[in-house]
Amino acid sequence: MASARDLAQLRLAPWRTRERKVLTTRILASIKLILLLIVAVPSLAQEGQGPLLVDELKIAGDANRTRLVVHFDRKPQADWFYLRSPHRFVLDLPQTDFLIDPTEKHTAGMARTLRFGALDEESSRLLLTMTGPFILDDFAIKQNDDETTYRLIVDFVSASPEAFETAMRSRVAPDQQADTAKPSVSEAEGPAKMTLVIDPGHGGVDGGTRGVNGTQEKIITLAFALELRSKLEKTGRYDVVMTRDRDTFLRLDERVRIAREHEADLLISVHADAIRMRNFRGATIYTLSDKASDAEAAATAARENLSDELAGMGMEEKNDEVADILVDLIRRETHSFSLRFARTLMNELTKTVDLVNNPLRSAGFRVLRAPEVPSVLLELGYLSNPEDEELLRDADWRSKAAENVIRAIDLFAEAKGGTGG
Repeated sequence: MASARDLAQLRLAPWRTRERKVLTTRILASIKLILLLIVAVPSLAQEGQGPLLVDELKIAGDANRTRLVVHFDRKPQADWFYLRSPHRFVLDLPQTDFLIDPTEKHTAGMARTLRFGALDEESSRLLLTMTGPFILDDFAIKQNDDETTYRLIVDFVSASPEAFETAMRSRVAPDQQADTAKPSVSEAEGPAKMTLVIDPGHGGVDGGTRGVNGTQEKIITLAFALELRSKLEKTGRYDVVMTRDRDTFLRLDERVRIAREHEADLLISVHADAIRMRNFRGATIYTLSDKASDAEAAATAARENLSDELAGMGMEEKNDEVADILVDLIRRETHSFSLRFARTLMNELTKTVDLVNNPLRSAGFRVLRAPEVPSVLLELGYLSNPEDEELLRDADWRSKAAENVIRAIDLFAEAKGGTGG
């Protein structure tokens, strides 16, 4: 479920930059004091109850040598490896709460970007994207003077591409394909219900885009998806499955797998876009196509398809389908249903939500590729636009938008012969 901290962020009005920074500093200082009091209790510190806590992170250095220091409430178990294109350092940890302001700039020296967050229910990940090839000069976990907390120290030095390749081959990335149990769909009594899969985009270490006032896409998509699920379940007309119901990372192919395993009648993937033009705003509805409908659709698909890579995952394409006439017919029928729902959704959203010009678009979104599942990707608005960001943070607006989506689902179910309406 969405944490209280995440939902609270949605209710906060945008702060002026200076006020937000001052208040954030005071909050983090208070949290740090509380943590120091907690770790002083031997029973908690020794037994290691709950997730690890990171309350401080520092990066310093120059173009030739950079140091990363991460402070933990207790001794962490950590693994790390390299990734190329771009050059990255990946640190894998047990479940960890990062008590760090994500709006603050933490990078310096060779470190270009920093990402951190949940990878799944039991683990977390920190990724540093570097300005060029590098190798580790030192990796150490040391106890602090208080004898209860620890700090992790990593020293990076610039290196040749050949040295980086050699170092990368010596550190093999851990297997990321562990099976995760998914809730099964129980048999419904009476007439069969349509199965809907709601997919909140991004999550965990993949925060998605960030709004002009700091709102993270992964929080907006989860909040809207939870609202939509709640309203759908209250109707009693549908079986609803969430690809994720908390702030955790999920591969794109895993999202598709969930929809296929549950034999979904419809997949709705929820996102919130960003663009350089801040005056550009409104919702967009995408369906799958090999050729993008326009340049902006192609660019949006390219950004969304990078989700796995940005989280430090591979982007291997898997094709388990047999290329025959039957599969081709299934894809055509699925595409027809997807277009039908997209048009219905557009008509219903116009009652509450501002849409972009030509709101029905298409491109090669990986999350929409289940051949037998009608699918759409709904970009609720542009976080890069202050007006859209304010609306997306508004619970009342999300509630009304969700009601319009449900009406579109009802009409789609009626047309398809389901139990909606």
